[in-house]
Amino acid sequence: MSLKWIDVLDIAIELDETHPEVDPKTVNFVDLHNWVLALDEFDDDPDHSGEKILEAIQMAWIEEQE
Repeated sequence: MSLKWIDVLDIAIELDETHPEVDPKTVNFVDLHNWVLALDEFDDDPDHSGEKILEAIQMAWIEEQE
């Protein structure tokens, strides 16, 4: 399975498993963008993300931890 920017929930789950020690509320968008790109399953154009997508991923990650 490859992840695309639209796979917000799946990306959030992967980030939670990859970075369990991180509080997603404190992650800046630059780090979040880089961490998404570093996911093994991620396969999409790095330039196709934006603030809205990153915010949606961050919110899903916060919900995943709760």
